[in-house]
Amino acid sequence: MTLAAIFAVAPALPLHTAGKYVAGAYIVFLALVLIYVSIMATRLSRTERELAELRRDVEAQRAARDSAREREPVA
Repeated sequence: MTLAAIFAVAPALPLHTAGKYVAGAYIVFLALVLIYVSIMATRLSRTERELAELRRDVEAQRAARDSAREREPVA
């Protein structure tokens, strides 16, 4: 069977019946997009929080290293 023959045999849904399915498909798609965006926002906030923590750690290590160098006697 060719593709055209399959479409000729398979009847299309009437517009008044298909509307419910189209609306349902759009609602499911929108829900999936919203879930994806919320997951990405959560990951972004977690990554920003971890990056800020790493920056604080690096600055603390630099400050400790600089203060240790200042206390070393100059030979």
